[in-house]
Amino acid sequence: MNREKLKLSEKIGYGFGDAASSMFWKLFGMYIMFFYTDIFGIPAAVVGTMFLVTRIGDSFFDPLVGIISDRTETRWGKFRPYLLWMALPFGIIGVLTFTTPPFDTTGKIIYAYVTFSLMMLVYSMINVPYASLMGVMTADGKERTTLATFRFIFAFGGSFLVLGLFQPLFDSFGTKNLAQLSNPKEITLLHQDSTQTAPEKVFLWESKALPTEGTPVDSF
Repeated sequence: MNREKLKLSEKIGYGFGDAASSMFWKLFGMYIMFFYTDIFGIPAAVVGTMFLVTRIGDSFFDPLVGIISDRTETRWGKFRPYLLWMALPFGIIGVLTFTTPPFDTTGKIIYAYVTFSLMMLVYSMINVPYASLMGVMTADGKERTTLATFRFIFAFGGSFLVLGLFQPLFDSFGTKNLAQLSNPKEITLLHQDSTQTAPEKVFLWESKALPTEGTPVDSF
């Protein structure tokens, strides 16, 4: 069992993990309903039902991820591979979730169900193993408490960063431009226009359950 004190860099690195998740998730919490109803044009009742269905699915999927990750044995450990393997799919699916392909209403609903469900599944495959890391990084109860403190401080910091940056962007672009930014063709045109007519806009665009103490520490 590892009872040595963790380095400050390890604690900060662990905290940054939840900062990233909180930034991503806060954006969804603030904007996803508005995006689906006002930008993508899906009825609010359909969106609410989709949220309910995916949450019910999550209640079964999250424990399954915990069981699978706990039984994973690789040269990188139990939980770290999920953070490495799922990071890129998580980013790609996040972008696709906020993309507005020119489908009819039925096509939009199917697309929203598929992308949002995949986003929730991949998020679980990152967040559940990430939360479990704390229990295998150290067997010292005080160190685990410190790790939890770093995690929540960085999580709050990530949330406040999104709150501070997203609303000004929202006000600047407006609803019409937000819809454009969600359309792949419009993204290309907008970027070309910004570089040809107003170079100063380029900068704005581009800125765009723990184990108890005494549990043997496993590889992570």
